[in-house]
Amino acid sequence: MAAAKDDGRKRIAENRKARFEFRIGEDVEAGLVLTGTEVKSLRKGQANIAESYASVEDGELWLINAYIAEYPEAGPFFQHEPRRKRKLLVSKRELHKLAIAIERKGMTLVPLSIYFNARGRAKLKLALAEGKKLHDKREDAAKRDWNRQKARLMREKG
Repeated sequence: MAAAKDDGRKRIAENRKARFEFRIGEDVEAGLVLTGTEVKSLRKGQANIAESYASVEDGELWLINAYIAEYPEAGPFFQHEPRRKRKLLVSKRELHKLAIAIERKGMTLVPLSIYFNARGRAKLKLALAEGKKLHDKREDAAKRDWNRQKARLMREKG
């Protein structure tokens, strides 16, 4: 995936399915604890967060099932595991708020994108999300189709 620039951020990976599968609530920016080869691989744009999620375990926030490709130039001895659990850095207040939302409200922490901020630090944009039912997805698709058709009609008349 090609990295795009916007407001000092260099986007590495984006979870496009998240907005279709979930009703997105508030979002949080979290830092990532990475090894050197993971950072090099991210700089090459080799990451996938489509099937990943975040969870609170033992008072810490973890990114689970995110794929960061191995960095071939590092050789066989200094490689990282592509799908390992990665620790996420958030403030204690945010962590507490997220943990309560997950437990009480039955919400999920979904990663939306990985990017490098203006200072060159790897960041993850997380969102509190609620899963959509099948009828909600159909309703959204119908609204999207109607808006497309409405725009087409307006162009033809205007």
